[in-house]
Amino acid sequence: MKPSRALLAGIVLAMMPAFASAQDAVRVTAKPISQFKPGSDQRVFGPLEFIGGIEFRSDDSRVQSLSSIRLRPDGTHFVSVLDTGEWLTGQIVRDASGRLSGLSDVAVSPILMHNGRPGSKTASDAEGLALRDGEAFVSFEQQHRVDAYPDPGFEISKPLRNVDFLIPRQELRRNAGIETLVASPASSPLEGGLVVIAESSRDKAGNLLAAIVDGPLKGEFTVVRHDPYDATDGAFLPNGDLLLLERRFSFIGGMGMRIRRIKGADIRPGAVVDGEVLIDVGMNHEIDNMEGIDIIEGPDGLPHLIIVSDDNGNFLQRNVMLEFRLTL
Repeated sequence: MKPSRALLAGIVLAMMPAFASAQDAVRVTAKPISQFKPGSDQRVFGPLEFIGGIEFRSDDSRVQSLSSIRLRPDGTHFVSVLDTGEWLTGQIVRDASGRLSGLSDVAVSPILMHNGRPGSKTASDAEGLALRDGEAFVSFEQQHRVDAYPDPGFEISKPLRNVDFLIPRQELRRNAGIETLVASPASSPLEGGLVVIAESSRDKAGNLLAAIVDGPLKGEFTVVRHDPYDATDGAFLPNGDLLLLERRFSFIGGMGMRIRRIKGADIRPGAVVDGEVLIDVGMNHEIDNMEGIDIIEGPDGLPHLIIVSDDNGNFLQRNVMLEFRLTL
């Protein structure tokens, strides 16, 4: 019988000497966000209903720059990667009403490179994250690549292997590479295949470069880009549709957040995909530089979106976590 990847990862982890710096526990404080649009009790924004949110911070300067977030099957424990080259893990805390109220058991550790040591900012600019079959996949910008780490054990392990992301490396812009990395549902036509989408690297028609990295429908495709939005992360609904998180920024208009729903049946090699806009808001709402999204099943049986921001380590920006219920 062929051993599973999870078993192989465990064997490799057991044989591997741990890096000297394991995970460090850090204290995080949070304050609630009760209104998505300040000064308004509006809770419904198209097909999305705002449940609640938090703004969080820490005295530990490493708690910053969240690029992607993935929730464990319990919908509470999470794994995140930071573009400063760190892992961030923890647990979501809720109040008596079930709304987000804080984070607990938060820990930070360096993402190790192929030499078993932390990398430079250029080498460890982590942007995307996917968890699948006993592996944690991370996409990196600047030195464009996708690496697979053992899960559990990624905190103290170097990559198990490098993954071919199919997009020609020379087509990726230095700081606009693979921002979105997500595993499709096993029950979808993609059969659990990994999907990558570039932040702002485009083909000659101006569409975002993308690919289905593995699985039965392996191959490249593109995503229609609507200026001025760039892709920052994605998450699949149980039915196989992809929710694509997007961001805009200008010094005049500030930050903007948008989410598009792309039909799963449209995602295939050679396709040019687009989708309906579920929400499009600006700085008059409780957003910041929104870079990470994941989907969990809420207690109501509906998909709940968890969205996080990247504060860029800038005191003028915020670490924000928001939760929405998808009603359609």
